Amino acid sequence: MAITSTNSIEEKKPEIKQVESLNEITSDVIFKTKSINQPTKTNQWQLLWSDEFQNESSLKDWNLQDWPSDKNSEWQYYTPENVKVQDGHLVIQSKRERFKGRDYTSGALTTENKLEFTYGKIDIRAKLPKGKGVFPAFWLVNSINGNWLPEIDMMENLGNSPNELYFVVHWQDSNGKQKRDFRHFISKDVDFSKDFHLYSLIWEKDKIVWLIDNQEVFQTTEFAPSTPLFIYLNTAIGGNWPGSPSSTDSYPKDMLIDYVRVYQKSEGSGQ
Repeated sequence: MAITSTNSIEEKKPEIKQVESLNEITSDVIFKTKSINQPTKTNQWQLLWSDEFQNESSLKDWNLQDWPSDKNSEWQYYTPENVKVQDGHLVIQSKRERFKGRDYTSGALTTENKLEFTYGKIDIRAKLPKGKGVFPAFWLVNSINGNWLPEIDMMENLGNSPNELYFVVHWQDSNGKQKRDFRHFISKDVDFSKDFHLYSLIWEKDKIVWLIDNQEVFQTTEFAPSTPLFIYLNTAIGGNWPGSPSSTDSYPKDMLIDYVRVYQKSEGSGQ
């Protein structure tokens, strides 16, 4: 979801920082047919839910969106046909095509009413699309309030700047004023559209922590939602924040997601 002008916590000054993988103790864990390395620094996290996207049956755990986006003057029509599982990855595809009054189609999917949770750790391993006006995002929103707040933006990227990411939490204060705390992250060397990276979020009662490839990149204690949220994955095209797509850019554009995993703290470890 785009960052819009609101009453907000003062913006953190962006840092130029290279993303590096941390050296961690790991253990081999098998998820379906995938062998992965799972960090086990404290053994405090217990797997609650996962999707490894081995075949099309994975999509039964998601709500595939089918509507013309009405947010932030975006250009895309979300269609289920733009979401598929291929070669062990979830593919969210954006196309330049005329469809039901829109010039672009794209994909979005949610876990609303299928998986909604309060507090935990979320891991998403993904390769982002690139291009002017392309806006991939992973976010957590609620199904109660019509304005979707509170909302945690786990990862947002503007495709014309593939080395930059945004991490945001939005909420309303007791007076109904919209607020946010966020970081605009800039990597000196990493283009997030060239390879897969692990995007993680740790959501606790008193803080939220964002990580890339197991390295902490932002933490806030200004606000942490206390109500259940669901996962929303999408790529938007155009709109107020990313701007218009380029008419000469090549399409289709794919966001590839290797897996989505949700953990909660094991009994006795505290939350």
